[in-house]
Amino acid sequence: MPHTPLSPLFACALAAALSASAHAQDWPHWRGPNYNGATAVAGLPKTFGPEENVRWSVDLPGPAASTPIVLGDRVFLTSVDAARERLVAMCVDRRTGAVSWRRDAGSGYKATDEWTRVARGAQTRATFASPSPVSDGEVVVFFFGNGDLVAYDLAGDERWRRNVQADFGDFAFNWTFAASPTYQDGIVYLPVLQRDVPIHKQPRGGGRRGQRRPRDASAAKSPEKIESFVLAVDVKTGEDVFRHVRPSPAQVESLESYTTLIPYVGAGGREELLLVGGDVLTGHDPKSGDELWRWGTWNAGHRERFWRLVPTVVAGDGVALVCAPKRAPVYAVRLGGSGEQPAEAVLWKSGGRPNLVSSDVPTPAYHDGSFFVLSDVRSAISRVRAADGGVQWSTPLPKDHLWRASPTVADGRVWCIDHNGLVVVLDADSGEVVHRVAMGTEDDDHIRSSVVVAHGDVLIRTNRTLFCVGG
Repeated sequence: MPHTPLSPLFACALAAALSASAHAQDWPHWRGPNYNGATAVAGLPKTFGPEENVRWSVDLPGPAASTPIVLGDRVFLTSVDAARERLVAMCVDRRTGAVSWRRDAGSGYKATDEWTRVARGAQTRATFASPSPVSDGEVVVFFFGNGDLVAYDLAGDERWRRNVQADFGDFAFNWTFAASPTYQDGIVYLPVLQRDVPIHKQPRGGGRRGQRRPRDASAAKSPEKIESFVLAVDVKTGEDVFRHVRPSPAQVESLESYTTLIPYVGAGGREELLLVGGDVLTGHDPKSGDELWRWGTWNAGHRERFWRLVPTVVAGDGVALVCAPKRAPVYAVRLGGSGEQPAEAVLWKSGGRPNLVSSDVPTPAYHDGSFFVLSDVRSAISRVRAADGGVQWSTPLPKDHLWRASPTVADGRVWCIDHNGLVVVLDADSGEVVHRVAMGTEDDDHIRSSVVVAHGDVLIRTNRTLFCVGG
């Protein structure tokens, strides 16, 4: 039978469809392709371990809490070079595990002695490499907790560099700042939700080639006027698109948020950015940063002064799920409103004793009409209906180590990893544990990188190793 060439129009449509399918297999953001911790990637191995179904593994120069991202055959991640005390950006070939390139990206390694003492010793674990990178498919943007924001092209050539603290004043956080940047429509967004008074002098990046300084004396905020804000920069140039000040009625540490901005498209195609922190949930115009609406609060009267917020908001079925801190409930807030939202905007909140549906650190995932809430304070994970808050199942998890990494949903399963590198995989429908394996070493601790699923592979990061598990 003679070969019939494709028409140009059909060929273009086919190429576009194949490209869209390939992009859908990517993991381009900390919370995945849909910003909700879930992916449609299937065909993943049923069992695996350090010596089973591992396609490759690569030694890392040091630990980091950041989650890798995946673009096609490239894996991007941050790490630290402890011997040289440098913050590192890396690109790994997803097919082979070979390191394609490695750059000294951040200008500072860890906190000063003063910073360590003030934070009650917790900063001995801080290396500023907690935020995850993000990409538009051509440029990869890395952010570090000392304020360094740097972009490379896919080949590892630096495009631009700046330091957010140098531009807008020292951060005011009791713990190391760790929000991940978000990309949408040519813009990289970074929320800086901090207390309104200085806590102590924090280290910042300095002395690096190409680092931007404030444009004038008024560009850097003085210690007496510390503001929380949403920063938007052009992904190609690093120049400001806007800086929107976000006020909050919260007090002291309750002003501090370590959460990430989440894009959301609501009814009628309205685009907005969801942001939680400072005792309130807000929606913002992605073009200007202007606040479209706000709801709050879980902190009645803003009496609690030390309720910093860690879990990022997650959206699904027209509902935004907010995890109040410590052992407080989660709140499901209706989306689509404007202005100050009434108490009736809360569709439901979790309850009962013990309150298994609660999270102090991990960000929930959303898939197939349900939220998957990993409770680090109760060592349990629950599937909860988005529509009414009904708990479909709750499964206890081992209590030997903390569960701080956010859960991932893929291929009908929920993937969790604890501080020691223990990976527990559950059936998403029943909550039954279907696999359990130690991927870390006996002395591993503080592993907080979420499991990543892309192109049929599962990426698992421990303190020393990045594993690629495949069928």
